[in-house]
Amino acid sequence: MSEPLTPPPGPPRAIKTPCVQVCVVDGESGLCMGCYRQLSEVAGWARLSDDERARIMAELPSRRSRIRPEKLAMFG
Repeated sequence: MSEPLTPPPGPPRAIKTPCVQVCVVDGESGLCMGCYRQLSEVAGWARLSDDERARIMAELPSRRSRIRPEKLAMFG
């Protein structure tokens, strides 16, 4: 018989995220207009390694240019 799983002590470790609570996807680019992630990245964020998340976060500022400025103006 296997031993029962013991939960880790304390709350789970927080995961760094670029989410700004503006969850609107641009149909042309496929990017979230709040954080500039792709839907697949948003959906799988918790399963990515710290290194994978850091790589994506480093790319996000350059993705902004893939969304037309007039669309982004809606969010200030």
